[in-house]
Amino acid sequence: MKRRDFLASAAALSLFASEAWATKKQTKPATGTKPTGAAKAKPGSTKPGSRSAKPSGRGTHGRQLTSQKPQQSAVHTADDPVIERPPQGTSASRLPPVKAPEPPNEWRTYEITTTVNLKGRSGPTRFWLPLPLNQDTLYQRTLGHSWTGNPANAGMRRLPDGDLEVFHCEWPDGGDARLQLTTLVTTADRHFDVTKRTVAPERDDILRRNLQASQLIPNDGLAFQLGERILGRIKDPVAQAKAIYDWVVDNTTYDPSLPGCGTGDVRKQLISGQYGGKSADINGLFVSICRAIGIPARCVYGLRTGSSRLFRSLGISGDDATRGQHVRAEFYIPGYGWVPVDPSDVRRVIAMEIMSDRDSKLISLRKILFGVWEMNWIAFNLGTDITLPGKNSAIPFLLHPQLEISGRTVDDGAQYAIKTRQVVI
Repeated sequence: MKRRDFLASAAALSLFASEAWATKKQTKPATGTKPTGAAKAKPGSTKPGSRSAKPSGRGTHGRQLTSQKPQQSAVHTADDPVIERPPQGTSASRLPPVKAPEPPNEWRTYEITTTVNLKGRSGPTRFWLPLPLNQDTLYQRTLGHSWTGNPANAGMRRLPDGDLEVFHCEWPDGGDARLQLTTLVTTADRHFDVTKRTVAPERDDILRRNLQASQLIPNDGLAFQLGERILGRIKDPVAQAKAIYDWVVDNTTYDPSLPGCGTGDVRKQLISGQYGGKSADINGLFVSICRAIGIPARCVYGLRTGSSRLFRSLGISGDDATRGQHVRAEFYIPGYGWVPVDPSDVRRVIAMEIMSDRDSKLISLRKILFGVWEMNWIAFNLGTDITLPGKNSAIPFLLHPQLEISGRTVDDGAQYAIKTRQVVI
């Protein structure tokens, strides 16, 4: 063998041996105890009291050796919960800290009384009345129900998905049908704080449900194309929802001549390119665009119960709430939870109070209603495509009381009255 080849082979063998020895040293388990007795001095080591040589950090063959510092165990206290600093690489490291929400201090209690009097109406009669949310929230709590009247049978029914609770009653003959149902509900103004991202995650099945299309609210096609045009390069979910909110406020009109809260037919708006209507239409459009671009959103159906501190047209005057139905909206962002919005009420003020879009009060209202619900309003339900107890066909949503006489739906608000008053308990 030539001298040159021999030297190359020797160098390679030496390198392999040094790597194997370094690996063996790193994988050798540490005992954590000091050896007893005198340790055998290693070549190059110094005796106690002698001048220490500066460590070179290199092995015998010039390869850099690295040492790993032992990781310190995390110490968690009440002020430093586990979720604040989870181990790197775990799914929990991508989640915000979760803290218990603080309940509001100021609550207002309303008594809502619905009266049905069907004199002069003959034939089998059925009546369905939407009830307030059946689950307590940080902005609304139902305190109780009571009723009197002469129905043959009556009771409260809850739909299987839990999004709606309804009072259902029947009379064999509606010629002298009487019913009075009273509900106590307490509410607190609802605020969204962008600086606090500490809300526990929502259930996956609820989020999936609020990304799906409904009978009148599409989540693809024209809604998706419109959403892409609105967002452009915006990536932050809160900024995306704000851009959709601003676009809906700027490009819709409020039509007070429509009956009820409108039809809620967003598909028709998208096809015609004429955006607007009443609260079910305008806020339904916001929900449709949010769902199309992947933000869970939903309409919330309810009733105005008192006067407004913001604008006269955003409340009821007196105690008559028979035509006080109103639809609001909310969208979901991880860490923030469900965020309240109401672009429809911005357009309502412009139409009802005859204000300019550039009025300073309107500009302030526009900012407020992205993240705030003034709770002179109670939420009934979140349901869409609803099949009422005893019915076979579905309705898009339940907002107004439903009356059926001899198998035919009677759309006549004169058959019932809703009164509301604020009480102290």
